[in-house]
Amino acid sequence: MPDSQEHLPQQVYSAAQVRELDSRLIAAGTSGYELMQRAAHAGWRALRQQWPAAGCLTVLAGRGNNAGDGYLIAALAQRAGWQVQVLAVGAPAQLQGDAQRAHAEALASGVVIQPWSECAPLQGVLVDALLGTGLQGAVREPYAQAIRLANASDLPIVAVDIPSGLCADTGCELGVAIRASLTVTFVGLKLGLFTGAGPDRVGRLEFAELQADPLVRGAVATVAERLAAGSLTKLPPRRRTTHKGQLGHLLVIGGDRGFAGAALLAAESALRAGAGLVSLATRGEHVAAALARRPELMCAPVASANQLYPLVAAADVLVVGPGLGQMAWGRSLLSAAINGRQVQVWDADALNLLAAGQASLPAGAVLTPHPGEAARLLGCSAVQVQADRPAAAQELARRYQAVIVLKGAGTLIASPQGQLAVCSNGHPAMAGAGFGDVLAGLIGALLAQGLPAYAAACLAVWLHARAGEQLALLGRGMAASDLLPAIREQLEVFSPCLV
Repeated sequence: MPDSQEHLPQQVYSAAQVRELDSRLIAAGTSGYELMQRAAHAGWRALRQQWPAAGCLTVLAGRGNNAGDGYLIAALAQRAGWQVQVLAVGAPAQLQGDAQRAHAEALASGVVIQPWSECAPLQGVLVDALLGTGLQGAVREPYAQAIRLANASDLPIVAVDIPSGLCADTGCELGVAIRASLTVTFVGLKLGLFTGAGPDRVGRLEFAELQADPLVRGAVATVAERLAAGSLTKLPPRRRTTHKGQLGHLLVIGGDRGFAGAALLAAESALRAGAGLVSLATRGEHVAAALARRPELMCAPVASANQLYPLVAAADVLVVGPGLGQMAWGRSLLSAAINGRQVQVWDADALNLLAAGQASLPAGAVLTPHPGEAARLLGCSAVQVQADRPAAAQELARRYQAVIVLKGAGTLIASPQGQLAVCSNGHPAMAGAGFGDVLAGLIGALLAQGLPAYAAACLAVWLHARAGEQLALLGRGMAASDLLPAIREQLEVFSPCLV
């Protein structure tokens, strides 16, 4: 299945870094007003392509450069014969520099500009040119009122650069934010477009680099990398003489009473993603059902740490936590896993036991928390984690010296070395039980086949999300086990077994 976001760059910036890019472009000879005109043309072009027959436009304008983009879009629409109005939420008298010049051009083009009023009629396509990437703190009135009424209008909304009220760095909604149908962002992709509330506010995302000089772009640091085929590490193709002993032995530890399926999903995911040998250490009463479903697994009934030690010693990779529970059985098995020297993936209750101080983390691990688990690991609330997901992921990586996969819309991958990646793929049809177990097993399988921890986590997250998008074409009701054949397909397309 083609990637709907393959046209987007891999580089992702903070708001400050994009401002630096703007400054460097201006210093290199492109005026700020020329960049504003290019942005307006890009926004107008995308708007027209999306709604070619709309014929009517309402621009909600603030008082910064974001407003300047909106005024120029209004001028372009007016000259194209559309019915245009600008509702000035920010007083035009407060406009300065390039934005003031854009306002003058809109007036000269015959655009009707009137002050914002809650009684003003909203018509046609709405252009959100209220607040840009420099917003600090919660949205204030009358901007908050304009955003609420725009969202309630059910009219299509185009966000200029970023939906107003969305933090460009974190994806946090700053009190209230525009829910756009289309966002056209400029110069550099902002991290907040992809994580936190971003995926729910952005709508379809288009990017316009505004003819930025690649040399200038390359001189500015990025904050993260967007997961895409070009940014991921491939598994090497297999030689004809490859055998299972060369592809790693993975051990899944989990599946307490009532949670057998979680460990089985992780084990089957590892098997389907190409691990050479997969063992499952679980409750004895679950072994028969696991073998009936997947006879290729080596299932071992374990009742205590003593029975688990030899299994740990024989494995190359451990996946610990799916369905582990936090009772005596789970704690005992985790105590045995801690002594293993191999790379480990910790998920679910392994993370909860770690957060509770009942376990110590082996070096070089991969942790896969959802926001609630991340909050427990950090000693804060899930709301605080979601308010700044990038900071939470990076702090977890620093504190635990592990690769972190902070799950959720816009999954983030962080390394102790400061690397940060964001996944812009995925689908809400994946909101269900077991998907995290499948991801944990997939990461483990890629580790077993030789990928380093950060590379394995990035590739696994991307394959998992792409498989979900593929299956989501059928709509709701996706089960986590449905992902397994789709992940195989995605992996083969990306990294063929034979070349």
